[in-house]
Amino acid sequence: MCEKITKVSQWLATIFGDQTPPEYEVNTRTADILYQLAESSEARCNEVSLLIEDQKQKAIEYQSDGCHLQEVILQGVGLSSASLVKPASDHLNALEASAMVLKIRDTSLASFVPAINDLTDELLEAEKRDRLMERELTVLRKKLGSSLVLRRTLQEDLKKTLKCQEVENAQAEERLLNMDFIKAKSKDLSFRINMAEEQLASRKMDNSLTHQAILEVSEKIAKLKQEILPLKKKLESYKDLTPSPSLALVKIEEAKRELVSIDAELEMKVDFLNTTIPKQHGRSLK
Repeated sequence: MCEKITKVSQWLATIFGDQTPPEYEVNTRTADILYQLAESSEARCNEVSLLIEDQKQKAIEYQSDGCHLQEVILQGVGLSSASLVKPASDHLNALEASAMVLKIRDTSLASFVPAINDLTDELLEAEKRDRLMERELTVLRKKLGSSLVLRRTLQEDLKKTLKCQEVENAQAEERLLNMDFIKAKSKDLSFRINMAEEQLASRKMDNSLTHQAILEVSEKIAKLKQEILPLKKKLESYKDLTPSPSLALVKIEEAKRELVSIDAELEMKVDFLNTTIPKQHGRSLK
């Protein structure tokens, strides 16, 4: 256990360097987990170190092989690396770099031309895609402008709608208040009507003295007055006749008697209404 904790502490110190390792609960479980991590980390670091050394060794070997092949090639054409001037060496290095970038087998013209043609095709295709994207971008910009205008319009419409809603809510609250007032007034009037009906019932008022009965009598009086008017006009026409015809006198007497009878009946009904309706009943009916 102590050996595991010591190794874990050394591994954490190596990992965090100058920084203080975080605190952890020291128990068997955490010690085992951290110990396994330390073992795995050391094994991985050793593998990485071996891989790096192997890559360095291969790089040295490749460099040596490259120098050897370069000497062989130069000797094959009757040249040496010492005899090459700096511009020629630079051109060869550029040619080599170009061949590596183009990923061709050799530096012959037959290999360079297809590779450059392929790059040209790729460039044209990229330019075509670029133009297509530019057109799509222009369309998207127009749509974005239209969307922004529509958004601004919708926001203004929303503000107007909210204002109208506030006004309608205020009107609705006012209507509710008026409705409450009307309901209260209706209840009060119903109560007053019931009280008046009970008061009239307690006084045993005749139905002929009700407002409806009085209106009916008034309508009958008005109707009788309308019926009297033609008789009066008829009587006026008889007044213009000469007194010689006996028949005219008989008709005049009959008209006078009829007129007197109607006037008497009318005066009797009016007097009956004036004498039988008490003032207090009139006030209560009002």
